[in-house]
Amino acid sequence: MASAAPASFAPAPCDWHPEDISFPSGFAWGAATAAYQVEGGWNADGKGPNVWDTFTHQGGDRVFKNQTGDVACGSYTLWEEDLKCIKQLGLTHYRFSLSWSRLLPDGTTGFINQKGVDYYDKIIDDLLANGIVPMVTLYHFDLPQHLEDQGGWSSDAITEVFDNYAQFCFRTFGDRVKLWVTINEPYVVAKDGYEKGIVAPGIMDPGIGAYRTAHNMIKAHAKAWHSYDLLFRKKQQGLVSIALNSDWAEPLDSTCLADQEATKRYMAFCLDWFAEPIFTSGDYPAIMKSQISLMSTKQGYLSSKLPEFTEEEKKMIKGTADFFALNYYTTRKVKHQENTCCEPSVSGDKEAEQILDHSWPLAAGSSWLAVVPWGLRRLLKYIKDTYNNPIIYITENGFSQSDPAPLDDTQRWKYFRLTLQEILKAISLDDVHLKGYFVWSLLDNFEWTCGYSCRFGLFHVDFENPALPRVPYGSAIEYAKVIANNGLMKSTEEL
Repeated sequence: MASAAPASFAPAPCDWHPEDISFPSGFAWGAATAAYQVEGGWNADGKGPNVWDTFTHQGGDRVFKNQTGDVACGSYTLWEEDLKCIKQLGLTHYRFSLSWSRLLPDGTTGFINQKGVDYYDKIIDDLLANGIVPMVTLYHFDLPQHLEDQGGWSSDAITEVFDNYAQFCFRTFGDRVKLWVTINEPYVVAKDGYEKGIVAPGIMDPGIGAYRTAHNMIKAHAKAWHSYDLLFRKKQQGLVSIALNSDWAEPLDSTCLADQEATKRYMAFCLDWFAEPIFTSGDYPAIMKSQISLMSTKQGYLSSKLPEFTEEEKKMIKGTADFFALNYYTTRKVKHQENTCCEPSVSGDKEAEQILDHSWPLAAGSSWLAVVPWGLRRLLKYIKDTYNNPIIYITENGFSQSDPAPLDDTQRWKYFRLTLQEILKAISLDDVHLKGYFVWSLLDNFEWTCGYSCRFGLFHVDFENPALPRVPYGSAIEYAKVIANNGLMKSTEEL
């Protein structure tokens, strides 16, 4: 699982012009949102509290200016305005998430909030009435607080509770929803939520927390997939996957063996941590298991910090995805970094330092988001080669602007355009089986610990105006042209 060498990529012919190539027929053109980030209505109509409600209400400057998602974009009451935006773009697909605690206030099926069901029924029905395919995420970071009080993703019991929730959603909405995502970015939940504690639920448990919660999320996903496969697939004919975020990684020094090995570890501790058990082996990457075992010994643990799957669990987990859902934002250079202080953490265990190449432009408002479109092409090729050429949907990709953001976001559209060119190369030159692309995000929204200070939306939202009006950025207008054309057109600079 080494970082692929540039020679492994088919070079674009001299006469290769992206404007001359259409995307495949039926390509899914989408945009994405998440419930907590856009809905607001945090305690409306019987919704129960979730971990982000609690995390933001506790204050303490963990979020920019102590902002919250209490109101956000107001999508709980302004869905029709969102639908207008979706139609204005001409989207073929729309990805959104269900608020678990809006449907099941305490996280269990003991009490069902019918007003929550009605809200999502309307979204799904309105989308289908307008010829738009819904892609629905069951869990996008907003665990019901009642479940967190019982241990949350750290508790083994969560796998059964999540499966019950998933079955409820499949039964309630699956007659109309044919594309499902169980869990969004389990890596972020595990590492930032249960080890570093910088996002909800804010648990700081270095060394153990991330591995334990990831273990439970993988099992919960697999249980939900099997429930769909056994109980619903024959009648509903849908597809189920899990959305995995990943950077692409290249050795800082391509001639340095230590950096090459560190790059392998970087990918193993990021994408392959979840993708290998689910797509290929039913178990964690060998390089990850050996590295964590070695570090656990150095840190004085009697056994590896990484939990083990039983043979029965490996069989249950293997092959539990019907497509590959990828969230990509950026690329990193990687160098070997020995953990001399034996820090017990995911970052310390992998002994791979990520380096930001300062020659890469940064998206405004996000110091971490280096714009590296060619990294996406290489990552897509890596997934093709490593995971048996799966059907792939890019379920998130985007670029931020800082607040206040100009409506004329010409530079940001250049980033999108370059990205779409690399996607076309992946499809036409590398034979990647890519079936769709979802921009993050439809709307400016509550961007987790950044609050409203960075804006990823195709539509500007005026959060100072109680009406929360949506206005298209220039990139929305350009994206609509690409969708209508099912391909790129010459830019004004090329005319």
